[in-house]
This record gives sequence, structure tokens and C-alpha cells, in this order.
Amino acid sequence: MAAVRRGQRQGEPGTLSREQELELIDVLRGVYPDELGLDEELWTRQNLHALIQRRFEAPMDAGAVGAYLRAWGLGPREPRERACGLCVGAVERWVRSAYPAITRAAQEHLAEVYWIGRVRLRGTMPAADVISAVSSRGRVRFMITTPSVDPPLPRDFVLRLSGEEQRTVHLIVDGSWPRNEWPRRLPRRIALHPLPSCGRAVAA
Repeated sequence: MAAVRRGQRQGEPGTLSREQELELIDVLRGVYPDELGLDEELWTRQNLHALIQRRFEAPMDAGAVGAYLRAWGLGPREPRERACGLCVGAVERWVRSAYPAITRAAQEHLAEVYWIGRVRLRGTMPAADVISAVSSRGRVRFMITTPSVDPPLPRDFVLRLSGEEQRTVHLIVDGSWPRNEWPRRLPRRIALHPLPSCGRAVAA
């Protein structure tokens, strides 16, 4: 789970020890950055960097923080990488047939397109899930939760993607949540689109 640059070991300058990384994950569970006096409604590389520097006084640059995010399963992924092996063909057809209409609608409304998914972090106790939204421009926004039985897609996470400015957003949701676990009665400025999926899967 730990993210360490090539040639470095955990605990060396520019990295966190395993204990510090697990402590960081616990600090992030169910907490949004504005609750800790940081900018942004959701976690990003920038405000995570600020939190690490404040909590651990670690001389870590932003690039090293990005390595932690990648180790946690965050970052841009191709649509086919978000599909299970049985759904790759359906996702590729969807990208050709349905996705262009979503991008056109987003352009017309000056909206952002986000791809939403969930991964399970390894080596944490209790278990931890990372819910992420990756924009079509590659910007990552995320939160960490402690999974329950059949956890739904958090409504607050979806609303915070729109922000205080109430931006229009188009959200493409992968197979991490079936439709009956999506939040209901969302504002019209938030449009959810299902990525083809034959079932529900959380990467372990």
C-alpha cells in the first residue's frame, strides 16, 4: 500500500513511514478538508500535501504526494480499465455511442465531466475505501470511508463535486454501485450516467 519513490525507503526524507501513512488514512476517514480548515470541498493532491506538512512536518513535495495517490488507486484510467473482464466490450461500445453526447452536453453547459469509482485500500484495519472522482482533465478529488454493508454512493460527495458555486457536472459512475445505491432527488445541475457493468465490483 505504501507509496515510496524509487531508491527511497519508508521514513526517509520525502516519505511517510508505514505508521504515518496509516495514521493519515485514519485522519481522512469520513472527514472533508474544509472540516480541518483547508480549502476545497473534497480532498485533492494540493490540500492533502498541506495536511501532511501540517500534521507530520514532513518535507515532502507535491510529486511525492501524487505517488501516494497513485498507490491508493487514484488517478486517470481508461474507460476499459474501469470495466470487469466481461464488460470491456460493452464499455468500449458505450464510449463510441453514448459518451460523445455527454461531452457535448457538458460543453454546452460549461460543465465538468467526472469519472467516479471506488477502490479498497490494502493493509488497513478497519478496512478503508477510497471514493474518487477524476475529471476529464485528469484532476483527482476523493474521500476515504470505512465501508459498511452495501454502502451507497455518498450523496454529500456528489453534491460537493458541484461545489458552493453550484457548478453543473456530469458524473459517470462505474460498477462500484448499482443504480439503486445512487443518491436520489439530486439537483438538476448534477447528471449521473452509468458506465456499463454486469455487476458490482470493488477492487481489492
